[in-house]
Amino acid sequence: MNTQIIDWQTISTQQKKDALARPAIADNALLSTQVANILSRVQKQGDKALFSLTEQFDGIALSTLSVTPEQVAQAKLALTEKRLKAINTAYDQIKRFHSAQTPQDIFVETCPGVRCTLKTESIESVGLYIPAGSAPLPSTVLMLGVPAQLAGCKRTALVCPPDKNGKLANEVLVAAGLCGITEIYTVGGAQAIAALAYGTESIPAVNKVFGPGNRYVTEAKKQLSQQVAGFAIDMPAGPSEVLVIGDAQANPAFIAADLLSQAEHGADSQVILLTDSKQLIKDVANELDKQVELLTRKDIALQALKQSRLILTKDLAQAVEVSNLYGPEHLIVQTENPQPLLTNLRNAGSIFVGAYTPESAGDYASGTNHVLPTYGYSKVISSLSLADFSRRYTIQEISKVGLTNLAECIIELTDAEGLDAHQRAVTIRLEEANMEGK
Repeated sequence: MNTQIIDWQTISTQQKKDALARPAIADNALLSTQVANILSRVQKQGDKALFSLTEQFDGIALSTLSVTPEQVAQAKLALTEKRLKAINTAYDQIKRFHSAQTPQDIFVETCPGVRCTLKTESIESVGLYIPAGSAPLPSTVLMLGVPAQLAGCKRTALVCPPDKNGKLANEVLVAAGLCGITEIYTVGGAQAIAALAYGTESIPAVNKVFGPGNRYVTEAKKQLSQQVAGFAIDMPAGPSEVLVIGDAQANPAFIAADLLSQAEHGADSQVILLTDSKQLIKDVANELDKQVELLTRKDIALQALKQSRLILTKDLAQAVEVSNLYGPEHLIVQTENPQPLLTNLRNAGSIFVGAYTPESAGDYASGTNHVLPTYGYSKVISSLSLADFSRRYTIQEISKVGLTNLAECIIELTDAEGLDAHQRAVTIRLEEANMEGK
């Protein structure tokens, strides 16, 4: 058993801090330089760099970057009815939940003659990054494509690394088609993010990019968001993580399965159990040993378990405190009476309540979004939603009466700040209004 078992009551403050530390992201300096070089090549060479880097990293010499509508149609014909039904069901579920998030404009007359409006408009162009490691990820296409579609973004560009045949998975193309995405490119990695930020001959630049990726993709998003004016990213992203709070009545087999569902994501994933039951820790540890042997990604899961924790707390209230300190991406609550805990659980990307609410449901088909803040960012950043594909701006319209009502306040404050031109912009209008009134 590789997972550490920790008694929260017997360790020091520093040990507690260490217990909740995330796996370090290695080679930061080298990674930064490597990514910067890739970005520079794409900025200078455009499509030429994309073809060259795709051949270098993906092992495929492409003749084109674009996916045609015919290829999307063929992808649909290639899938079984059962697979198509699953994709459509997930699409409908995600659409149902995100449709309920449609914002309404707000109109307020803050005082007579002063009318203020808060409006919401879709971001004009967005880029969706879909990873393609050991398996296709149509679920991520839906999680990004559905809110982009509902928000009404005028242009949505999807990028995804090609397989060894230069193709994208049929499931990815079908999901993109459901979301109305017609702009699809076979390019991945840091170079794909660079193309979306800078623009190339084949791929026009976008305003904002969404989607998870490996450390090269994450670093590219970070660098480009700081370098390219008007280019934004969805959120900082790190390795996947889940934290489970369980009591003596929790099912240890369920908990072990939930922990392993995240451990199999990658060797740098982290999984944590918090419980006030010594017996549950023992039972979960035994289940982890048994269930990990059944996984096709056993070696990856075992690596992840090395930096994971089974933590014994004094009671469930303390478990809540520790969870809030950690701020997990996914938080699962498997206790007999979860509702009192929910009132105090604050920091989590998404919370899964009850024995029959696996994290996998949120990843695929419950309807909530699976793009979530990691690495403790759940304390300050929200899970992806319809709002992320829109921008808000304000309008104010003030009549002569309204400006007269505000004038004394504005004049006094501009005087306090020594901003004469600001003050004059008000008084010159009042003088004109007085002249017209004579």
